[in-house]
Amino acid sequence: MSLLDLLKSTSAKNKAIQEMLDFEFINDVSTRAYLKRWALDSVLNFVARTMSTMQVQIRGATKEEWDYLLNVRPNKDMSANDFWQKFFYTLLKNNEVLVVVSDDKQLLIADDFYRNEYALYEDTFSEVTIKNYTYKRNFKISEVIYLQYNNEKLDKFTDGLFNDYGELFGRILEVSMRNNQIRAGVSIDQTSSFGDRKDENGRTNQEKLQIFVNKIYKSFRTNSVAIVPQLNGFKYEEYTNKTGSSNQSLEELDQMKKSLINDVCRAIGVPSALVHGEMADLEFNLKAYQKLCITQLKDKLQSELNNKVLEKYEYQQGVRVVIMNVLKRDPYEQAVQIDKLIASGVFTPNQVLIDFEYEESEEAFMNEHHITKNYEKLKGGEDENDSENQS
Repeated sequence: MSLLDLLKSTSAKNKAIQEMLDFEFINDVSTRAYLKRWALDSVLNFVARTMSTMQVQIRGATKEEWDYLLNVRPNKDMSANDFWQKFFYTLLKNNEVLVVVSDDKQLLIADDFYRNEYALYEDTFSEVTIKNYTYKRNFKISEVIYLQYNNEKLDKFTDGLFNDYGELFGRILEVSMRNNQIRAGVSIDQTSSFGDRKDENGRTNQEKLQIFVNKIYKSFRTNSVAIVPQLNGFKYEEYTNKTGSSNQSLEELDQMKKSLINDVCRAIGVPSALVHGEMADLEFNLKAYQKLCITQLKDKLQSELNNKVLEKYEYQQGVRVVIMNVLKRDPYEQAVQIDKLIASGVFTPNQVLIDFEYEESEEAFMNEHHITKNYEKLKGGEDENDSENQS
């Protein structure tokens, strides 16, 4: 005999228990947060926003069309700032980025493409897709701006990383939800025929009771202050931890999210403190960020632009494409160091200007080495005339 059969054959008390088994359990399934995309976007957008402040300067020649495209309006839909932010976000996320020049002289970032590699001829790109349009022709690699970042896609790293974190995060989230869950029971004094009685609308007492319980649950769940009536024969008792729930699970969730961002930061070379907005050791972290991440990105793009924007004879004549204004240093903050570099004759004033991403001066003395008397080599003792005058 089954449990239900046993319950049905017993007294009215047991029948009431059997009717309670038919009650619906109220479930509220919370959507599990997906941290991978959030962690990636937090770090990649941080780097992309940094690089979007850059300015491209062509030194030694005038190329007005390229200057306008690279610094003002690359295409009809984007400003230069938005263009470079998307450019570097795509580069970091997909490990590569392709920019083609349209027939009407716009710079367009490809959403999808296929690279055809050859041993003795230059590679080409086919099936280049931008938004909902796919080019039918192929682009030679000499006609496009194409950058690669690392050997492996960042997604592969984060996929494996999140597999390790995913189950742990789910467990911690479940514990947190369970610790803060509202648990309650309902006691009802009823006769054996209580649940079978129907009103004029055809609803049984059991159905009406279920609706009433649902209303109580909704009131407790959505309202900061909930008041429910007390009815004879109906008792609501809450079993939730009355001593106050611990915040340990929430702290563990927060710590794990930071840990995931830290791992992505290490893969790209970004000090995690900058992404978290921490102000401690800010200057040190900015220097590390510049050296470990930004400099490499600047050099990659600078090399590619020199290759694609300039002709061979222009490069041989000293024309250069320079990336500027990314985490630009303030010369006023390092005025003492600059003074010592020039006064000791180690650097010329123009060399210092170039190092701080300023244009060179055309004045002749700016290319000369200057040594102050403090750094001059001693030529001998005091002059005899000076000795006689002192005596």
